[in-house]
Amino acid sequence: MANKRDYYEVLGVARDASSTEIKSAYRKLAIQSHPDRNQGDPDSERKFKEAAEAYAVLSDSEKRARYDRFGHDADAAGFGGGFGGFDPTIFGDFSDILGSFFGFGARRRTAGVPGADLRYDLRLSFEDAAFGREVEIRIPRLEACEACEGTGSRDRRLNTCATCQGQGRVRFSQGFFSVAQTCPRCHGSGQTVTDPCKECRGDGRVERQRDLKVPIPAGVDNGLRLRLRGEGEHGARGGPPGDLEVWIGVEPHERFERDGSDVHEKVFVSYPQLVLGTNVDVRTLDATETLRIPAGTPTGHEFRLRGQGVPQLRGHGRGDHVVHVALKVPRPKDLSEDQIRLLREMAEIEGVEVHHGVFEKVKNLFN
Repeated sequence: MANKRDYYEVLGVARDASSTEIKSAYRKLAIQSHPDRNQGDPDSERKFKEAAEAYAVLSDSEKRARYDRFGHDADAAGFGGGFGGFDPTIFGDFSDILGSFFGFGARRRTAGVPGADLRYDLRLSFEDAAFGREVEIRIPRLEACEACEGTGSRDRRLNTCATCQGQGRVRFSQGFFSVAQTCPRCHGSGQTVTDPCKECRGDGRVERQRDLKVPIPAGVDNGLRLRLRGEGEHGARGGPPGDLEVWIGVEPHERFERDGSDVHEKVFVSYPQLVLGTNVDVRTLDATETLRIPAGTPTGHEFRLRGQGVPQLRGHGRGDHVVHVALKVPRPKDLSEDQIRLLREMAEIEGVEVHHGVFEKVKNLFN
């Protein structure tokens, strides 16, 4: 990965650049370095693909976050497949502006209009996120109308759009570019309906409530996105369905905090236990472990229970359960007279000054 340039440097933007700034920078580079405009320059294709690869990563919020953290070493960090190389599918973001200059004009439309992607926010308990489970969700989505079999036509007959001649797009020249836009009459399907279906009003789709079972893998965490292919809205006129993105949110735990696959917990012990040592029972996610605290353990010390944390999302094994030892300081009103007396005797032996309680001050006043 050492021979790869920084993606932000490739596009000439700052690391905190907005998505709009990234898109604008890539658009400019793509036009400048496109091989069709630089015939005879063998370096133009390399620059063009380099810019495309940088944009493919930085325009995707999830890929960008991984790149900001791991750079080009995402594979070594366990993300499998990394960022890949040149991806020509990203040019879809610029098809309406760049048109046939980048080869879009040569493509014929695909059958129908693709369905939209959907998003579902799923809240999980701490334990369910750690160990995974199958959850059932209900989503509203557009599905193919049964009455017209998804055609939108009552007699199931479709006509070729007269405006775009079935292409789904109309094209006109504007200066240097040939600009293509979605056909305003057929909305990109390339087909029109003469006798609309009464059930779906000619759209070919109706809204339904759909129950889906979603397998949640062990080890998911806040902000993770699960993509279910083909579970989004159905396409119009036989177009492909969209995807369903399930975004994970994890409820906080009353005792545990999570850091990656490690679970952290604060365990309170008394001063005598810290000084003389003790054994405490620690309840982890799925077991109870006895932890030996040696004599003289300082407050804030960490103990690791290996393999008692959260299962690794990508990989094998589990993280650790990390115990942070803290001193439990009781309130004076919760102590007995004997306990207070012993503490004062300890303070006298150590030669340290301590405050006197209200009742002792009154007693000393009369004495």
